[in-house]
Amino acid sequence: MHSFDYENGSLHCEGVDIASIAKQFGTPTYVYSKATLSDHYTRLDQAMAPVDHMVCYAVKANSNLAVINTLAKLGSGFDIVSAGELFRVIKAGGDPRRCTFAGVGKTVDELRYALENDIYSINVESLAELETINQVAGDMGKVAPVALRVNPNVDAKTHKYISTGKSENKFGIDFSRIEAAYADAAERLPNVKLHGLQMHIGSQLTSVDPFIEAVKKVAPLAAKLKETYGIEFFSIGGGVGIVYHETLPSGHPDWWTNDSPSASPLTIDRYAAAILPELKNLGLRILLEPGRLIAGNAGALVTKVLYTKKGDAKTFQIVDSGMGDLIRPALYEGHHDIVPVAEPTTDEKETIDVVGPICETGDFFVQNADLPKLEQGNLIALLSAGAYGFTMASNYNSRPLPAEVMVDGEQVHLIRKRQTLDDLIAGESLLP
Repeated sequence: MHSFDYENGSLHCEGVDIASIAKQFGTPTYVYSKATLSDHYTRLDQAMAPVDHMVCYAVKANSNLAVINTLAKLGSGFDIVSAGELFRVIKAGGDPRRCTFAGVGKTVDELRYALENDIYSINVESLAELETINQVAGDMGKVAPVALRVNPNVDAKTHKYISTGKSENKFGIDFSRIEAAYADAAERLPNVKLHGLQMHIGSQLTSVDPFIEAVKKVAPLAAKLKETYGIEFFSIGGGVGIVYHETLPSGHPDWWTNDSPSASPLTIDRYAAAILPELKNLGLRILLEPGRLIAGNAGALVTKVLYTKKGDAKTFQIVDSGMGDLIRPALYEGHHDIVPVAEPTTDEKETIDVVGPICETGDFFVQNADLPKLEQGNLIALLSAGAYGFTMASNYNSRPLPAEVMVDGEQVHLIRKRQTLDDLIAGESLLP
């Protein structure tokens, strides 16, 4: 299900014309569909119904308060990676007791904040971190609920920057060392409770095979830890990929595919059907930590063509948004379908680069692409931008961050104001 489509010659998000959003709020602007967010969460939650489970939305994918609040109202848990993300969850009406805290570099202050708010579990990434958690909890007179993150050494076959489950990655404790770590914690660390076991092998996976391999490898370990230490849950991470290609016009058979236009889709139902047989008999609560899967195709970045520049080698369409607003193409060659907001009336295409205003050669959204003919002043939308878009944005080149809006049926809500120039220097000061 998705909510971006052409109606009456113009791209709409749900019941709202995106051209009207650009007119009201300017460009660049992120546009999110509440219906799509809700649908994706609900579909995953229902697919996992055969087992006791909790879907913990990965806040790093899109941390806007309105996005978090939408999911909290549906009963979502949350996967956080900083005290700031926990703060956002609380301010958005989420329950900290349904939060898991991941990340390899948690500070003492962050751990203290998490324990003060009675979060569900802390995912432990190293033995040194486990020692620190025990000390912090002891100083507070608390017992910290923890789940050690095991690195199963499974190749997710995704981009090297978002692979997390191999021995050479910085995440988790080696599979060969994990049982000894639980035994040591049970014997020596009185201020931690061995609450669960966690794994995560990578992001934007489009084949179910790595998930099956990882679950089959780790599930027997989870069963053993339950019997020995009484752990209560097994977190299998997130990572299911989404469509980035051919998202318009409507009629695409399934939106759940990946950055590669030739890859077959991995649907929520296929994913659940493949892993549930390995999980049903564990007698453990199953946690999932998806972010992109829920938010990715719920958003688009709307931008305007400033100039057309024709050279001997290239034709450039220069837009008013850049890598500071959406860094995926520059960072790891991520693809986003680019569509005109005004529906093309002919099949005429031109081979162009769509580039931004930032002073970097890497500031592009697409290169050598055959796209509908564009002219100065045209609006375009970069689709599938709801995850790892605004959350990775920066003020590079001292450019204000874009606005964010949420569409709910025929209503449009401003959920983040566009930054002003004064906002850029807030908190800075001159030398005396």
